[in-house]
This record gives sequence, C-alpha cells and structure tokens, in this order.
Amino acid sequence: MPDVEAHITGTVWKIEVSVGDEIAEGDTVVILESMKMEMPVEAEDEGIVKEIRCAEGQAVSEGDTLVVLE
Repeated sequence: MPDVEAHITGTVWKIEVSVGDEIAEGDTVVILESMKMEMPVEAEDEGIVKEIRCAEGQAVSEGDTLVVLE
C-alpha cells in the first residue's frame, strides 16, 4: 500500500484519522494549511492506518509521508 504524502508544503492543521482506522480511497486523512488556505490530503488507496508520521502544528514539505497504510 502506498503511503499518504503531502502534496504541498504547509503546516498540519488537523489530523482526521487515528491508528487502526479503515479508510477508503478519497477519504481526507489530514488537512494542511498553506497561504492561509486549508487543503485536504486524501488517500489514494483504501487501507488501515498503521502509523501517523506528523503532528498538528508541524511544518511539512511536499512529498513528506504523513500517514502509513497497510
């Protein structure tokens, strides 16, 4: 399963999932804030959240892994 990565550089505004959650393709897993805009980061595949590699308020770069799926 592919990991969910940041598609823009920004700050993690809100984490929408917890470890163990089942998610479907297209579900919002994290919301990033960039240039005062909220940008949802959606899962490209279904799976179960194995690990969350970010925290609310953390700065992330484009391509950083935010959530690991299994």
